[in-house]
Amino acid sequence: MGEKRNALVTIGLISAIILILTVADFMHEDRLFSDTENRVLASKPTFSAQALFEGDYTQKYETYVTDQFVSRDKWIGMNTYMDIVLQKQEIGGVYLGAEGYLIEQHLPEKYTQEQETKRLDLLEKLVDRWDAMVMLVPTADNILMEQMPANAPYYDEAAFLAQAEERIGSEHMVDVYTMMQEHAGEEIYYRTDHHWTSLGAYYGYLAWAEAMGISAQDYDVNGMETAADDFLGTLHSKVNLEMSGEKMQFFPETTSRPVKVTYDLKNTTDSLYERTHLDTKNKYAFFMDDNHAFVEIETGYHNGKVLFVLKDSYANCFVPLLLPHYEKIYVMDLRYFNGRLYGFMEKYEPEEGMDVLVLYNCIHFLEGFSYMQ
Repeated sequence: MGEKRNALVTIGLISAIILILTVADFMHEDRLFSDTENRVLASKPTFSAQALFEGDYTQKYETYVTDQFVSRDKWIGMNTYMDIVLQKQEIGGVYLGAEGYLIEQHLPEKYTQEQETKRLDLLEKLVDRWDAMVMLVPTADNILMEQMPANAPYYDEAAFLAQAEERIGSEHMVDVYTMMQEHAGEEIYYRTDHHWTSLGAYYGYLAWAEAMGISAQDYDVNGMETAADDFLGTLHSKVNLEMSGEKMQFFPETTSRPVKVTYDLKNTTDSLYERTHLDTKNKYAFFMDDNHAFVEIETGYHNGKVLFVLKDSYANCFVPLLLPHYEKIYVMDLRYFNGRLYGFMEKYEPEEGMDVLVLYNCIHFLEGFSYMQ
């Protein structure tokens, strides 16, 4: 009788918890955006018999319930602490690294030879047409080996970069990998975010200048200005642990001359930095006002040189370092551009030609580099 009573009490408690959470779920309003995760949350899908039978409705509804679950952020944090107690090395696609590093996981089986070939085919065509330089930046899991968990699997970006070099030629490759390896003991990646820091971007800039055969600007790495000291990035959002914020810095030399910056052919400003984002969760948007389809920069340096950059968000803290080298810089994020690329670029190419730079981290390149010729 005692065991039966205990079972009934347990069932009653579980049922009560489910009922309370269900009622709370119905009572709370849906959220449009998660500041913690810096993304738009799923909205309730529209029901139809066709969507139900095809399985589309149930899949979308499951995503909706997951996104809108009451106190979702707190549950993520609680789940993370339980995983830590169980001594897990990886949580939600994030490695718990040494020295407080959160490192994004990229499993080798996720990136196939077919995927590599598809991206490199597009890259080779672009390099042949525009004589472009290519910077494919390694992610932290390939560089911060001392911070990685023991025996943690990772996609071998060095091998992929060797493929890329074979396809387009070493004269078109910027060797960022070696440069980042040489400075692996420094703060070249954020601890809570998947981006490289401004210091990491600076070392990438030195590698670019060397590959271009030009003299690098004399930036003072000890004189960087702190934009925020409470930055918690995208990887922190995935695990939602109690962590101290970290510094997000930039080079004040990049603000020494006036610039004219036009975003998406309409909004004009006089800075590559947008301080309003420092009061939000998405502080990295401080660099170049987050991501835009197209950015036009008039640098104030009248040397007649033009650069066209095809990029992901790694370029946002890198592009300001290029100001002294060009009179005009055009920056395109292909994720937000739907037209034909070559025709668009030709509109901005002066008669004497222009430099073209492809700047992605290796993973973003494999997952998203695509364009219509």
